[in-house]
Amino acid sequence: MSRKKVNCWEVKKCGREPGGTHVHDKGECPAATAGKLDGVHGGTNAGRACWVVAGTMCHGKIQGTFARKYDDCKVCDFYKKVQKEERLNFVFATVLLGRLNSPK
Repeated sequence: MSRKKVNCWEVKKCGREPGGTHVHDKGECPAATAGKLDGVHGGTNAGRACWVVAGTMCHGKIQGTFARKYDDCKVCDFYKKVQKEERLNFVFATVLLGRLNSPK
């Protein structure tokens, strides 16, 4: 029996997912709306690949670009959880960035 794979906003409880409690004051999280990454690691939009999306929230602050935030993301409990769950199916950041930045 497989478990439901949770998205970052379900674990971190940031409230920035569509309809979330903090959308009105902190805005909607770009990971929650990044449709190009929908389904990656079994998540909704970039909900299980948030580390490649600029503008996500961590430690109560909105984060900047991938280059600026990735070192913090690599030690994040959620990142490690996804990495462990996906094992050999884990999609590396360079591949995800390519998909995210592709024209289609």
